[in-house]
Amino acid sequence: MNDSLKWLKLDSEAGPDLPLFRVRFDTMQHPATAEKFQRMVLEAPDWVTVVAVTADNKIVMVEQFRFGVGILTTEPVAGTVDPGEDSLDAAKRELLEETGFGEGRWRYLGSVQANPAIHDNLCHHWLAEDVVAVQEPAPDAGEAIRVHLMTLDEIKEAIASGKLKHPLGLSALSRVFPLWDLPYFPPES
Repeated sequence: MNDSLKWLKLDSEAGPDLPLFRVRFDTMQHPATAEKFQRMVLEAPDWVTVVAVTADNKIVMVEQFRFGVGILTTEPVAGTVDPGEDSLDAAKRELLEETGFGEGRWRYLGSVQANPAIHDNLCHHWLAEDVVAVQEPAPDAGEAIRVHLMTLDEIKEAIASGKLKHPLGLSALSRVFPLWDLPYFPPES
């Protein structure tokens, strides 16, 4: 069976290594015209996003400066799956490091493709219920993080105000909570 949308990979070459990604350039052939195009792929380890909820229904969120957009953002805990680590262990490690919270009951919420246009990895979503503070946060040297315990109403307000826009965070949160009425119309700004 010939899939008229599937591109043929003709060649692949390594590009420069970046701090978080390995760059790859693939030469691809258009399925209908046979024209050749070079496409960039950012190879990355899988990521995790954690929706952590305390026994009194507060959602553990972090605030940090995001270099790409140049502003402080509010989002669920997230991070990279280290080599040899599974996504659950990564989720538990990231929650503990970034917030000092741990323990609780953990459930897998599935995964999403981070950005399939250029990334080759998945982002695994985890729900941690009844988490408790077990230590002081110990973020990585390159992180400056403020922990917030938020209600669902505060999360909704952060979304409406534009403070919470991270698509992977919204994806994870939306698998647990009704974040907005449908259809969603953002507030006038």
